[in-house]
Amino acid sequence: MYLQLLKNIKKNNPKFHLFPIFENMIELKDPYTNTIFHKFELDDRAKTRSKIDAAQHAFQEWKKSSFDTRAKVLMNIAGQLRKQKHHLADTITKEMGKPISQARAEVEKCVWVCEFYAKKGTEFLADKIISTNASRSYISYHPYGVILAIMPWNYPLWQVFRFLAPAIMAGNVALLKHAPNTFLSAKNIADVTKKAGLPEVNFQNLFIDVEQVEAIIADPIVNAVTFTGSTTAGSKVAEQAGKNLKRSVLELGGSNALIICKDADIHKAARTCVKARFQNNGQSCIAGKRLFVHEDVQDEFISKLVDEVRQLRVGDPKMEETYISVMAREDLAYDLKKQLDDALEKGAQLIYGGKQDGSYFEPTILIDCDDDMKVMKEETFGPLLPVQAFSVEDEVIKKVNGSRYALGASVFTNNQTITKKMIAELNEPSIFINDLVKSDPRLPFGGYKDSGYGRELAEEGIREFSLIKTVYHK
Repeated sequence: MYLQLLKNIKKNNPKFHLFPIFENMIELKDPYTNTIFHKFELDDRAKTRSKIDAAQHAFQEWKKSSFDTRAKVLMNIAGQLRKQKHHLADTITKEMGKPISQARAEVEKCVWVCEFYAKKGTEFLADKIISTNASRSYISYHPYGVILAIMPWNYPLWQVFRFLAPAIMAGNVALLKHAPNTFLSAKNIADVTKKAGLPEVNFQNLFIDVEQVEAIIADPIVNAVTFTGSTTAGSKVAEQAGKNLKRSVLELGGSNALIICKDADIHKAARTCVKARFQNNGQSCIAGKRLFVHEDVQDEFISKLVDEVRQLRVGDPKMEETYISVMAREDLAYDLKKQLDDALEKGAQLIYGGKQDGSYFEPTILIDCDDDMKVMKEETFGPLLPVQAFSVEDEVIKKVNGSRYALGASVFTNNQTITKKMIAELNEPSIFINDLVKSDPRLPFGGYKDSGYGRELAEEGIREFSLIKTVYHK
């Protein structure tokens, strides 16, 4: 199933290339230098089987551990992440081209989520007393089991720890199938957790190709699956999870709206929108991908937006001052160029950028975009920002809600009436006022419609993979 999906992608995109597999090896390529820097041996089926069986045995022990024990391990993991921050960040930059300052920030965010659940996990999982006709009744939260995580390359540490920290605190064990181009980051995570005192079998990497995923989801030992990635792949994971009656959490594609109302602080909004669209080279599910600006302030806002983009430093991701570098793979840049060409053919105006060279895609801004263009209908996973004007709030609400995606929206306004209207009427699971949409360990995060289901982070996230027991004493 997965192999056929990838073959179809290849058929429709001649420049698409899978990670080369030679004699059970995967080659890792630095997207900036375009050089192979590491080869990874894939697990054979026997090794994969051994890891799954080991996870089952590990769970039988770890589920008996105390909250204090789990919290201590998480704090130790946070300490190891701090200690190894520069090494971890260097690996991220080499594997997928993230600018080094942003890579270090990613590591720091992983520290935050580990410390957050270490401090709050006991409270989140405490018994909840419910008043009934019983002498005593309550809800009790218990470990769920062996969780399979299928994670993407764009935030190779954060995406994993966003799942792993609450999973550990809840008493679960994890199997990780990471993206092939970030296998070194996956190995680094295992090294960090082991040094922090988490038993080695409680977190294991599955260095496998996609052909094995279906069987692993179906394996009786695997109790649930969490997936972050494209909507297309996510629907296949959901299909297999549903077929095997496994709980699943999916965080999928997004096309977040940036809405600039006529009373917005233009300078602050422009700076925020640039960060929302262009950080991590535009490769984020929750990036601002469609910009709607009120027609009364369009010219002023676009002028300031372009000024802000011109100031972005472009170049080697290993350089401290670099903000924009290459995309993670050449085929991703090629896909983005096709979306750009489609918009230009349908009447969009290019006002900044537009060049593609291999894995590099210049920060690009389009105006006069309409709803028929791919840049407005599809997810644009890279540094390309389409702009559309609107005249009244009802118009932009209808356009935002008309998308098949729903991860979040940013609204820039100082009008409380408009704020309340946007919160009430936008069908988005996250609405940020005068700021970019972002994940925060203290707040639940997840999708709606084609952007997925389930929640990560906060109290809701740790309970997604908890066995919720109803206890009733007569």
